[in-house]
Amino acid sequence: MISEKLKNNSYVLYLSVIILLVFRLLLIGTIPLLDKTEARYAEIARIMWETKEWIVLQIDYGVPFWAKPPLSTWLSALSFTIFGINEFAARFPSYLLNVLILIVTGKIVQKEGYSFYLPGFILLTMPEFLIHTGVVSTDTAFVFCLTMMMIAFWKTMNSETKTAWNYLFFIALGFGLLSKGPLVLVLTFPPLFLWCLIERKRFFEFFSKFSWILGIFISLGISIPWYYLAEQKTPGFIDYFIIGEHYKRFVEPGWKGDLYGSGHSQPLGMIWVFMIAFGFPWIQIVLYKLWQNRKKVLTNSWLSFLVLWLFWTPVFFTLSRNILHTYMLPMTVPIMFLMVYWWKDFSNKKVLIRTALFFPLIVFIAYFVFVATGIVNDKMNSDKYLLESTNINKEVPVYYWKEKSYSGQFYSNGKAKILANETELDSAINKNKKIILVIFKNAESEIPKELLSKLIRVESNYKTAIYKSKQ
Repeated sequence: MISEKLKNNSYVLYLSVIILLVFRLLLIGTIPLLDKTEARYAEIARIMWETKEWIVLQIDYGVPFWAKPPLSTWLSALSFTIFGINEFAARFPSYLLNVLILIVTGKIVQKEGYSFYLPGFILLTMPEFLIHTGVVSTDTAFVFCLTMMMIAFWKTMNSETKTAWNYLFFIALGFGLLSKGPLVLVLTFPPLFLWCLIERKRFFEFFSKFSWILGIFISLGISIPWYYLAEQKTPGFIDYFIIGEHYKRFVEPGWKGDLYGSGHSQPLGMIWVFMIAFGFPWIQIVLYKLWQNRKKVLTNSWLSFLVLWLFWTPVFFTLSRNILHTYMLPMTVPIMFLMVYWWKDFSNKKVLIRTALFFPLIVFIAYFVFVATGIVNDKMNSDKYLLESTNINKEVPVYYWKEKSYSGQFYSNGKAKILANETELDSAINKNKKIILVIFKNAESEIPKELLSKLIRVESNYKTAIYKSKQ
């Protein structure tokens, strides 16, 4: 009986998706927020929740964060209202958005006779998608909006009359502008334009099947009010965000104008390496099938649509050095749809399934061997466990020497302050009966021995040491 279910694959797909979703839900509540990116966005959301400042994102109290729009921050801040201030609440919106992608794509392929769980299996066994199913970042909200736009476009173009998909396209565009800004236009409209070029009649359908005037008002009505209010409250935002984040970041290697860190300089074309590595094993199969069927790509409307959707992102980022592996996340959904398109061609699906489960299995084993047992707590790139070990209370000031971590800000509930020099450290020690001082180990030698002698080290990990005053 079980062998028959396995032969049909629907049972193993269903079981795998459920286990992966439960496992990923477990991870979002048991892994501490990691520096720098994840803890940074969680802290920005925590400050938003605390200050009730919903327009201007703040990287620290009174310090505006101009690098990203607010959608993902709004979602995490709302989640804090429901679940309290913790890593689960910060990550849950990202988890939920990816689950919604699985549901929508599952319904789409189910109508074509495939298992509802097939898209979920393919996506959740792809490293980049699995990682982002529960990570605090702007990328998940962005890809959700981009995916809804592309699906809505296809549905509208293949409908005889105007449907709700027509309006969903513009709604998703509006929220896309609030998720990562104009990048949503850059990664969607060029491949859609190129797809329309393949057959001229598509241009006429493009304008006749979409409610462009009302749609543009919908998109702008969703997005523009926040941009206007953010510029009014913090003049200079538009210039930094549009020119800096959307032009200089991509064309200037190691961009020096970044107010919140430094550019991630990579070799040219690194996006293709990220695609191959973080799209495993499905992208390798897709590339092989595309080569086999290269003569049919332009003659098949669905196939050509997916190919343009998939490859426009790496083509666009090829000449950029300031990239991260997260930039391949928009490719995951078209990779999945292409795999579904050829799914019936594979006679030995068990091999595909077993190969695909390799990465999730490694993560599963690593979690229970190293993380759940606490073996690697001191290797985590987070100050959570160190701060918890000091039993912080509201009366004891928490200081960081010269620079503080975002996880330190989050897990101290915003109490952490910076001591910039020896004078400030001496003053803090003499002023307070008790203090907690967090020092990055590579900076311990900077503190004079006479000041360090007034403190006692109580805890440390691979990168950080915590001291308490002896008083």
